[in-house]
Amino acid sequence: MFARLRWFIVALLFIGGAISYLDRAALSVAAPLIAKDMQLDPTELGIVFSSFFVGYALFCFVGGFASDRIGPRNVFGVAMTVWSVFCGLTAAAAGIFSLLVVRVIFGMGEGPFSSTANKFVSNWFPRPEQASAVGMANAGQPLGAALAGPVVGLLAVAAGWRVSFIAIGAIGLVWTVAWMWLATDRPEQHRWLDLDALRAHTRERAERANELEALPLGHYLKRPAILATAFAFFGYAYILYFFLSWFPSYLTMAHHLSIQKMGVVNAIPWLVGFIGLASGGFVCDAIFRLTGNALYARKLVLVTSLIIAAICVALAGVVTGITAVVALMATTVFFMYLTASTYWAIILDTVAEARVGGVSGFVHLIANLAGIVAPAVTGYLVSVSGSFASAFALTGAIAVLGALGVAFLVREPQPEAATEVAAAL
Repeated sequence: MFARLRWFIVALLFIGGAISYLDRAALSVAAPLIAKDMQLDPTELGIVFSSFFVGYALFCFVGGFASDRIGPRNVFGVAMTVWSVFCGLTAAAAGIFSLLVVRVIFGMGEGPFSSTANKFVSNWFPRPEQASAVGMANAGQPLGAALAGPVVGLLAVAAGWRVSFIAIGAIGLVWTVAWMWLATDRPEQHRWLDLDALRAHTRERAERANELEALPLGHYLKRPAILATAFAFFGYAYILYFFLSWFPSYLTMAHHLSIQKMGVVNAIPWLVGFIGLASGGFVCDAIFRLTGNALYARKLVLVTSLIIAAICVALAGVVTGITAVVALMATTVFFMYLTASTYWAIILDTVAEARVGGVSGFVHLIANLAGIVAPAVTGYLVSVSGSFASAFALTGAIAVLGALGVAFLVREPQPEAATEVAAAL
């Protein structure tokens, strides 16, 4: 019963992640219509894409930090309400200024999702299942992005782009009600309780607490392993946000696809990415069980997959046929998402449970600075060069550097007494 319950709540997070990316990707899908309606050039459109991440990146940390203090249940309730309301309010934007304000606050609402999900997994799951749980909790995101193409594309053409934002914003409010009714911060708080399984879970948590003593948050944030993981996550996120923000416009600008065809073609890499994200955690945990070394399993999947993704995205910028571009981007997104659970799992492997939310939020904040940089830099490069080739190449180079950082800097944490560290600060 206990195992079914925790995976049931992960299924809720899966649906929440799908809604978050449906909402987030809606602007990219509707971007050609919005740009025409508001007379935005590529540079201005890039700034609009980036504005989301001004709020999002900061609240990755705020949400993770808050989940250590008030619990993941309440953080999710507030966050989903904010992002759903402001997704709907996108329909009220009258120009670039109001659109920027709505997108920043919308980003603030979505920021806590992944770091708070990691805190939930830390509270509910034993170590050999944590990467799998993190992967499934986040696997709904590419599925939501895949749905955004046909759903928002069809709604925007049939009823106008403003109606599409109101409709998908309402879905998030329904999820919030279900979450607040069904979820709890910890297993022992849930009314559907299996006492025998809970005792085993409590013993495993106690053993884990003895392995990793809770040190001050600042100590973790200065560790080379955490900083390297954050930069690798930045490389992952640079690919993701380059793809999320600009690939739909690239298909219409460089390959002259209609909005309807673009929506369908854009969905293909996201569907492939869903498979990568859903399976990545299980691959990590399988290697962990095989080798007995959790950190080796995370690093092997992260470094190998991120380098393959980097090579494919760079090649996508120099091929010409639409079939080759989509195939390369689908491969990129698959291997990029195969790494998605590894960043969170490295944190779970090396950080005490009491600091998981704060460290997760910090790493996610660093990663999502790519959301500010990638869309704006891509818009600038396209405006200056008239081509997307340099933007594709830059995306690949950043991901390679991130993978190399993890390969050389992520190591098992050395045992330290919290009192000694506190005295040194």
